[in-house]
Amino acid sequence: MQRKRILVVEDDAAIRRGLVDALAFAGYDTVEAGDGPAGLAAALGSDCDLLLLDLVLPGCDGLAILREIRAARSGLPVIILTARGSEADRVRGLDGGADDYVVKPFSLKELLARVEAVLRRVPKRPRAVRRFAFDGGLADLESQEVRLDDGARVDLSERERELLHYLALHAGRAVSRDELLTEVWGLNPSGITTRTIDMHIARLREKLKDDPTDARIVVTVRGRGYMAVGSGSS
Repeated sequence: MQRKRILVVEDDAAIRRGLVDALAFAGYDTVEAGDGPAGLAAALGSDCDLLLLDLVLPGCDGLAILREIRAARSGLPVIILTARGSEADRVRGLDGGADDYVVKPFSLKELLARVEAVLRRVPKRPRAVRRFAFDGGLADLESQEVRLDDGARVDLSERERELLHYLALHAGRAVSRDELLTEVWGLNPSGITTRTIDMHIARLREKLKDDPTDARIVVTVRGRGYMAVGSGSS
């Protein structure tokens, strides 16, 4: 079996060396970078399977790197490693497209478990639904474009596409916020207090022209979560 390759972008040389050594001992190939520009170049140019990304980097902020990666390599899993542990920082990182968010200091055992969990999830992310037809339009989940019956076209962000795809895959069933955090964001919802799900739902409804006061496409099911109303096709 081909070994997974992990890119470590961390400016602290001692931390970076510890991460690289631990990953190599666990059976991963590694690539490393010590500043923002080098990290971005490696993420875009190397054949890596996962990125461990510090947020505070010389030359380029980690969130800016994350935005560039999501635009160019939307499917690359990213785990943020940072000392920024506030809820606001976590929400910014997750909203920016990170698959997981680990606050320093952390144990190498915990980090390796998170790396394995993210890598396990990636091939399991469902890709069966390519189009989602709803009252008022059609969402092309491959091109990330929504085509409305009035002729308007709007683009979905990668996270909005993943959210709509998961809801469309389970159309007609209420999906809880915890399930969405687990299956779309790849997080353990235990102990997490965040409005990121609701904010993404609000933006998704806006793009689908789904009136939040009388939603008919992404419906709120009181006490249970959100449900997509429409039909998906492969």
